[in-house]
Amino acid sequence: ASDDPEDYIRGRFAAADGQLGGIMKMYRDWRIYGDTEWLKSLWPVVSQSLDYCIRTWDPRHTGVLEEPQHNTFDIQFWGPNGMCSSFYLGALKAATGMGSALGQDVAHYKRLYDKGKHLIETDLFNGEYFIQKVRTKGLNEPFQPVDDKDMGAGYVEIVRSINKSGPKYQYGNGCLSDGLTGAWLAKVCGLGDIIDQDKVKKHLKSVYKYNLKKDLTDHVNPQRPSYAFGPEGGLLMCTWPMGDPIPIPFIYSNEVWTGIEYMAASHMMMMGLVEEGCDVVRTCRRRYDGTVRNPFDEYECGHYYVRALSSYALLQGLTGVRYDAIDRTLHIDSRQGDSFRSFLATATGFGTVGLKNGKPFLELASGKLDVRETLVSGVEMTLS
Repeated sequence: ASDDPEDYIRGRFAAADGQLGGIMKMYRDWRIYGDTEWLKSLWPVVSQSLDYCIRTWDPRHTGVLEEPQHNTFDIQFWGPNGMCSSFYLGALKAATGMGSALGQDVAHYKRLYDKGKHLIETDLFNGEYFIQKVRTKGLNEPFQPVDDKDMGAGYVEIVRSINKSGPKYQYGNGCLSDGLTGAWLAKVCGLGDIIDQDKVKKHLKSVYKYNLKKDLTDHVNPQRPSYAFGPEGGLLMCTWPMGDPIPIPFIYSNEVWTGIEYMAASHMMMMGLVEEGCDVVRTCRRRYDGTVRNPFDEYECGHYYVRALSSYALLQGLTGVRYDAIDRTLHIDSRQGDSFRSFLATATGFGTVGLKNGKPFLELASGKLDVRETLVSGVEMTLS
């Protein structure tokens, strides 16, 4: 928190991932609810929110976020990066879809999305995963190096190293488990793929390869080691497999968060990396099997922390089940064979849905559901 209003005006405490993610969730709720009049009543504040994000973090209209972006790591990322800019792309695509349905002029959002998609796929992809390009020059926000004049000799070299790399608490060329969360949220919300699928898949393979540790006995975590330690395993927030770590990276980089584990795992499943996703989940749940930890309290910043509810996306990751109330379409895209049964909750009813020998079925326990079309892996089929 801050007592200086200027901090909020300049966007230091507006969270880029949270605000842009909220625009995607607005799109999701509209598609779940199916009420375009409801969307129309809220569109002015949706566009106002997105315009604020553009003005604050992308004032030069590059299509990626460049100015310092406050985020869930409780710091600012300087320069374009896969994490926050993937949220930006998702929000731009969501706004384009919502605005078009309302007859609004959204050409500017579409242009920014196209520009940003190209930049993320070229400038921010290192061949294995998406990175951050730390930037301090050419921005509206001035970078203030740490002053070393009153520091002891032992600290001067460290401070100069930090200042040379730019602001502290960045991730640079690190492999961030959270590095494409905006692309994951876009798929969960029904926006589809916002970044090249092959590159997203490579990123997730790298997260699995570099960040999943089955034994943390030799892992050093000076922050909050109680989340996962000793012989336990977990998905580290960030690693630097290229051998070029940031001198002082973002403060949670060595931690394990269940909310990110489930997010990454469900995203892997959506991209066809089912066994890798299941391996991440198994590693996480072994920590919370009831022997040492409470299986119902996957705590992070606090007990019963909400981020762990990203586990709900595992259902979508394995089944691809989603109902669109605008198109009145039931989507199924199974990652576990041609027979399964899963839970489905919509605005007007709930029940079970699945495949039986490749044929889709829907059994409502309560309410009703107007299904005009059923798509199984993109192919229209008759619902039983």
